[in-house]
Amino acid sequence: MMHPKQSEMIKDFQYQFDKKMKMLGLSYTHLDVYQQAFSHSSFINDFNMDRLAHNERLEFLGDAVLELTVSRYLFDKYPNLPEGNLTKMRATIVCEPSLVIFANKIELNQLILLGKGEEKTGGRTRPSLVSDAFEAFIGALYLDQGLEVVWKFAQKVIFPYVEHNELIGVVDFKTQFQEYIHSQSKGDVTYHLIKEEGPAHHRLFTSEVILENKAIAKGQGRTKKESEQKAAESAYHKLRDENK
Repeated sequence: MMHPKQSEMIKDFQYQFDKKMKMLGLSYTHLDVYQQAFSHSSFINDFNMDRLAHNERLEFLGDAVLELTVSRYLFDKYPNLPEGNLTKMRATIVCEPSLVIFANKIELNQLILLGKGEEKTGGRTRPSLVSDAFEAFIGALYLDQGLEVVWKFAQKVIFPYVEHNELIGVVDFKTQFQEYIHSQSKGDVTYHLIKEEGPAHHRLFTSEVILENKAIAKGQGRTKKESEQKAAESAYHKLRDENK
């Protein structure tokens, strides 16, 4: 017999989950697998449920699905980057701080089923707990809807952050370009801000890369740092293509 409080929490979860999936434009078939994805061990312990009914197995699966999905995205988006750089970028995207950003974007923490003590001590906002729930959700989505739906979800929730350079250190082209220039013994690299335009709240910066006293590429961004990164990216691809 289910405890009244447990029944109430599950009923509320199912209602909130249905709303969330509609908001995300996702359909689902097996509600039970998602319920497990959001069941923290503290919730399972509070109501003496099956010890494997919490979300850790789905988290294990979701981690692998995320790695595959992000690997495919990076493989396609950066055809000129070597394996080492792709590995670093993937590690930044699937690390705990980034997963928390993705989860918070869609307020996924609201769905987590927690035990009374964990709820009281702020478990709903604990980064490790939130990132685990995000991975478990990915695992559940994969089991229920398949890899293609996970890919579509990632296009909405994960990839935009990468494309807008909103994850610190995802693509550090200045470092990559510097390493490449060093490997080619090509001399000194400097950056020069050549233009700053637009209103104060919406500035656009244009920078150029100077290699051996010659401007070789330009880049634009909403900050000086971003414009330098874009210029370095352009220069990096340009020189690599020329040296193929």
